[in-house]
Amino acid sequence: NQKWIKTWTSKLYFVCLWITSTRDSLIKYQMKRILVILISILTLSSQAMAYEEANYEVVKENKEYEIRKYSDRLVIETNSIEGNGFRKLFNYISGNNEKNQEIKMTVPVTQEIKNGNMTMQFYLPLKFNKDNAPKPSNSDIKILTIEGGYYAVIEYSGRSSDKNFLKNKDILEKLLKQDNITILSPPIRASYNSPFTLPMLKRNEVMYRI
Repeated sequence: NQKWIKTWTSKLYFVCLWITSTRDSLIKYQMKRILVILISILTLSSQAMAYEEANYEVVKENKEYEIRKYSDRLVIETNSIEGNGFRKLFNYISGNNEKNQEIKMTVPVTQEIKNGNMTMQFYLPLKFNKDNAPKPSNSDIKILTIEGGYYAVIEYSGRSSDKNFLKNKDILEKLLKQDNITILSPPIRASYNSPFTLPMLKRNEVMYRI
């Protein structure tokens, strides 16, 4: 993805040179505005990819999906009722914790149904463990360790909508059944980009513990 962004940034640079040479001042002005917007979006997307990501090892892959081995991961988790889960978790890493400590954002942000309720997780940076992670000020937030193991993952771009998620969930589930791979968890939705990222540049995933 980063290589793709560099390629398109280079192309946009040459478009800028072409705009500079045009004689139509109105077109020049409008095209420059579009160019600035496009470069800004690409920059934001590139920055999103710079976030620390949960470590994993790809142990098997094919054209449709891959199997990853994850180590234990420390997360903060909350019930995501009426879509307020992200706000609560973001407030925690913004300093709403017992140490008033700001914590860098990581990826992915995950969502999973547990005991009939939708939950959301932020992964804490690797430097944290249960002993040094700041205790949440909000009682709705818990610090948990997700046990390591194997996950089947399908990646897709486009909008982070329920429709796209359910479509790819069904695809992955069907493929795993065809390959006689046992599914051990509900589907997990993983998001890697900010809401400002162009749909075509977004990295979304469906994950199953296997």
